[in-house]
Amino acid sequence: MNEFVRLLLLLALAGTVVTFLGSAAIWFMDEERRLRRGLRRVLKGPPEAAVFARGRGRGAGFNFATGQAAVAWDAGAWCLVYRVDELMGAELIVDGQVAGRAYRGETRRALDQVRGATEQVTLRLIFDDPRHPDFDLDLWLPGDDARRLPITPAKAIQEANRWLARAEAILRRPAAHAPRSEPAAAAVAAPPPAPHAEPPPRETALADDPPPWDEDDVPDPDEAYT
Repeated sequence: MNEFVRLLLLLALAGTVVTFLGSAAIWFMDEERRLRRGLRRVLKGPPEAAVFARGRGRGAGFNFATGQAAVAWDAGAWCLVYRVDELMGAELIVDGQVAGRAYRGETRRALDQVRGATEQVTLRLIFDDPRHPDFDLDLWLPGDDARRLPITPAKAIQEANRWLARAEAILRRPAAHAPRSEPAAAAVAAPPPAPHAEPPPRETALADDPPPWDEDDVPDPDEAYT
């Protein structure tokens, strides 16, 4: 009898441990938490503003303390880092039509009367970068109705519209300048810069797999402007 009771206690303890470990793994591997970890890693700090396309492993975040913005996909395994002042605008796309937008130097186009969406609700961020000029976040697709926590097209449109207003506020921010260094005690002649210096490559998060974009399909900036 004592052995039977001990066996039951061991089984109960093992079940509790397995349940705890499973819950911890689910919490740690949550899509939004993985995206936030990826953004925090490349932004050198937690994002002060972030938006996520739930169920698609995509997100974007801004850190105004460091003056950097980043987009992430594959649940944060891949990220591209921009300067905040490289954000040129944002668009709200409903069923393939631009329903609202905010661009640098322009008045924000207010959201048109939209009763609902049947195909998609997408927030597009536009950056001043010839190789990766935009990033789409599908906030709602028809298959989302079958998810455990579904989001309605109306709520997705409201979320995207809030981000248009936030993007407009970001676009109005003055460009961040590097702090001026203290003058040296004695001036030292610096060597002239090397001619035709190549700009530094865009910072990218490291991963074992190749990048999700096809480098052969990306136009060469030098050829695009010849």
